[in-house]
Amino acid sequence: QVQLVESGGGLVQAGGSLRLSCTASRSTSTFATNAIGWYRQAPGKERELVASIKRGGATNYADSVKGRFTISRDDAKNTLYLQMNSLKPEDTAVYYCNADFRWGLGNHWGQGTQVTVSS
Repeated sequence: QVQLVESGGGLVQAGGSLRLSCTASRSTSTFATNAIGWYRQAPGKERELVASIKRGGATNYADSVKGRFTISRDDAKNTLYLQMNSLKPEDTAVYYCNADFRWGLGNHWGQGTQVTVSS
């Protein structure tokens, strides 16, 4: 059973920063995954991709976060990060970590962490 555990969410004022972490119970290296990433879901809205890293290392960002958010990984710690700067109230959402593992291990989600940005 693969587990993903997010942390780092909280309440922050507009313009502030937060760093989210997602630690997996198994390797999330570029060799072990097809893709890993962060999604978010605001109240009344569909879940959307925020940022991802594909196998091989290519990164992808939603237009709304480009230049403000940075996705990174520490393979030695099986941990994915999302550095969020210049936060806006519209970034308020539950943020989820997702990993699509190779070798039939499937696609897995974390439990989510709440990010609230006050104006």
